[in-house]
Amino acid sequence: MIYPKIPLAQSVIEICKAKGLQHIVISPGSRNAPLTIGFTNHEAFTCYSVADERSAAFFALGIAQQIQKPVAVVCTSGSALLNYYPAVAEAFYSQIPLVVISADRPHDKIDIGDGQTIRQANVYANHSLFNANLTEEASEANDLKIQEALFIAASQKGPVHINVPFEEPLYETVSSPSVKPVMVELYEDPKPELELTEYSTIWNESPKKIILLGANDPGAIAQEYLDHLGNDAAVVVMTEVTSNVYHPNFITNIDTIITPFTEEDFINFQPDILVTTGGMIVSKRIKAFLRKYKPKHHWHIDELRAYDTFKALTKHFETNPNTFFSAFLPQTKEVNSSYQRQILEIRENRLHKHQEYAKGIPFSDFKVFETVLTHLPQDCQLQISNSSAIRYAQLFPIHPSIEVFCNRGTSGIDGSTSTAVGAAVVNHKKTFCITGDISFFYDSNALWNNYIPNDFKIILINNRGGGIFRILPGHQETETFNTFFETSHQLTAEHLAKMYGFDYRMATSEEEIKQQWDDFEKNTKPVILEIFTPEKLNNKILLEYFKKLT
Repeated sequence: MIYPKIPLAQSVIEICKAKGLQHIVISPGSRNAPLTIGFTNHEAFTCYSVADERSAAFFALGIAQQIQKPVAVVCTSGSALLNYYPAVAEAFYSQIPLVVISADRPHDKIDIGDGQTIRQANVYANHSLFNANLTEEASEANDLKIQEALFIAASQKGPVHINVPFEEPLYETVSSPSVKPVMVELYEDPKPELELTEYSTIWNESPKKIILLGANDPGAIAQEYLDHLGNDAAVVVMTEVTSNVYHPNFITNIDTIITPFTEEDFINFQPDILVTTGGMIVSKRIKAFLRKYKPKHHWHIDELRAYDTFKALTKHFETNPNTFFSAFLPQTKEVNSSYQRQILEIRENRLHKHQEYAKGIPFSDFKVFETVLTHLPQDCQLQISNSSAIRYAQLFPIHPSIEVFCNRGTSGIDGSTSTAVGAAVVNHKKTFCITGDISFFYDSNALWNNYIPNDFKIILINNRGGGIFRILPGHQETETFNTFFETSHQLTAEHLAKMYGFDYRMATSEEEIKQQWDDFEKNTKPVILEIFTPEKLNNKILLEYFKKLT
């Protein structure tokens, strides 16, 4: 076995091993050489080399997203760790355990004009759960800081930062470690006991209840509780494509349902109780509705956090949904209500109008999502980029066996493909990544990666710009708009695909998508299917869609 000679590096490696870290994503550099030597020469770790730091951090985030355990990303000193920041922020708001281990110059080299030095201590302070700023010598204090960081990442589900200063020489090795870290066991504080009598009484007196489910890991909520809620006449369960839950009575197309509502409809639909759980909500319309027509009670279920998204939060149940529903539902009783039946009738009406509208429209982004989402194979994983892509995906049904993910913590376009690649590496399912052109080109270094599985598929919808800006209010067809908002371009992915060893297919119509699909899906190499749509038609078709639902 080979170990770095620097004792502090030995401590970091040994503690990471003892605390069960397995996946280590390394951004090549020099100052982090002692860590690289230690991690890559230890059989306990699976190491990945990803050169672009921003992509590397999202790649690590994708792994952590899937395994729900801490994943470390390791970099050299200087601006390297600043490029991790977008993924750190995403991990913070999506509650994903990401561990940043940054090498640093010795403290006396900071701010004296030495090369590749910045103020690294606490650099993520606004978006990290813990910052372990180590001293240069191995010590019990350092050991405890490292362990506390790893414990918090795992138990509080978020990013932590371990900053490790090293003095040269950096590359010297030894055959056995010279230090033995002081190990401790850390424990979570007990959660408060659930006191539910007051809340079950309120529930049993309320004929209009909405359960709004944000992003959830597949299987996070037991089906028996979902079935109970789905069969309750006084309950409307509204889900998003990232909720990963299914029942025939759930409302899966929120915007299609409520966008055409009149003032009277909104008043009639205003809930007595709103119960939320899961991650961030995509739909702006449901947020606007619940902020204006506030529920009397808003309860949020989450072990760690409760955001007052609708300015109506009255109770945070600090537990997971299964624990809550197992204790709460036996205390509830059926309430005479037509609340669910009325919304299901509206759903049927909307579905008919949706189908009629879809039959008559020309080829567009809308038609692409309708076609692609119905062709996805069962039991695959779907990673969706932000902006237009995730919003279009909300409008169409997706087979219940398909796992759906999207970086909705910060809703950024910056690392969607890199996250999808990291997720695909450990998920072992055929993975499809649906992305828009701006998001794809912005994160094109995601393809600069030696770990992309052969069954990784990218569906790139190229409408030659940021199409979402044409949908937003205030759009005007001017040179300023096209250049500085929409970011009009003439790029394609064909040459990128060739450079990075992807097969490449293209389509410009619904018929061509269907013709290409079988080869695309069954291709034994990573492949990009680039679908070109008319940039100046997409927004008109989408906006007209909502008008036709009334």
